[in-house]
Amino acid sequence: MSQRKTQPDPADVSAFVASIADVRRREDSATMAELMGEITGDTAVMWGPSIVGFGESQYTNTTGTHDWFQIGFSPRKTSLTLYLPGPLEAYGDELGRLGPHSTGKSCLYIKDLRAVDAEVLRELITKAVAS
Repeated sequence: MSQRKTQPDPADVSAFVASIADVRRREDSATMAELMGEITGDTAVMWGPSIVGFGESQYTNTTGTHDWFQIGFSPRKTSLTLYLPGPLEAYGDELGRLGPHSTGKSCLYIKDLRAVDAEVLRELITKAVAS
């Protein structure tokens, strides 16, 4: 069985966030790290070179059951990617009120954190952590 590429990494989250070249993406990442840390009560952990995760979870796929983070984010080139547990349909009400975003299979993409409703984002993350 091959080893998963994305695993916990001892790299410093604060240093990672500070190293983000794009100012807006860096500010959005710092805000997201603070918000997710506050809501989860967990310390941020790097997962691979570019994902910041909080909490512990497991997921099962065709290769077995794997340790994973409960909730996380990654500052990608075009948007801030949020990794949420479960199907995104579970967050329909919050997503409908959030503001400008797009979605993938289990990811929420936000181009500008300032453009979304901060209280709805807090509700969404709180709901994700409770699930």
